[in-house]
Amino acid sequence: MQSDKVELLRIVRTGDGVRFDETGRVPGRGAYVCSAKCLEQAFAARKLQRALRCGIERSEVDQVMADMATSSAQTR
Repeated sequence: MQSDKVELLRIVRTGDGVRFDETGRVPGRGAYVCSAKCLEQAFAARKLQRALRCGIERSEVDQVMADMATSSAQTR
């Protein structure tokens, strides 16, 4: 499924690790997902790791999902 970029949620790799980019403007390598479910599937299939070109721990994904759940961007 293809979506407009503004409808997607951005995950970004920074010097501090992987995090949710609510604004879509944080500098770093980014990957886009449509929902928390898509994020989970991308992580399980190692697509997120390939897109961000780094290893990602389960705890980082859990933190990103928690940040997404409390974000206003999730309701877009």
